[in-house]
Amino acid sequence: MPIRVTLNVMMAERNVRSKELAAYVGITDANLSLLKQGKVKGVRFETLERICDYLDCEPGDILRREKRAP
Repeated sequence: MPIRVTLNVMMAERNVRSKELAAYVGITDANLSLLKQGKVKGVRFETLERICDYLDCEPGDILRREKRAP
């Protein structure tokens, strides 16, 4: 069951720019871009917590589990 990252949706809803969020979280714009595209194998809980703090959301708001077809 793949995990889908919907960070870009939450950022759009909150009108947050990538540079602002990356600076607050303490990661590069490039790493944030990879995270938004779902091209990472993992994310540190500290990073996830900082993202959620800035966006005022829960981890489940930006990470979704998709069920595979049987």
